[in-house]
Amino acid sequence: MNIALIAHDKKKQDIINFSTAYQYILTQHTLYATGTTGRMISDATGLHVHLFQSGPLGGDQQIGAMIANNEMDMVIFFRDPLTAQPHEPDVSALMRLCDVYQIPLATNIAASEIFIRGLHNGDFQWREIVKQKEKENKE
Repeated sequence: MNIALIAHDKKKQDIINFSTAYQYILTQHTLYATGTTGRMISDATGLHVHLFQSGPLGGDQQIGAMIANNEMDMVIFFRDPLTAQPHEPDVSALMRLCDVYQIPLATNIAASEIFIRGLHNGDFQWREIVKQKEKENKE
């Protein structure tokens, strides 16, 4: 599955800790991240992460484009709800796209842990079934 990893500045250490704890699961998937977050995760864990721009420079929108093109399967976004973000409209747009395209979105470590354990248990296979059916319909 294609998984996006995003974290606001005050949550970056949390997503690094999360990625370290669940490295054995994440290594089985294709990872994407906004620039700084992705570099920090990769440096801390050795995981291969496809890097986009940083969030304020368009990284959120790049991930949003993948969602709109049905190329993203899950978004793990550790948001900082207590600090104003200069690119809040981009954050809101990304979250709206997840809702529009039925992409699982976890915005904190508790929800992310449920998602990652579900992923490990095969609970998100419906995304693969939908993709296969879409592929068959195009042929």
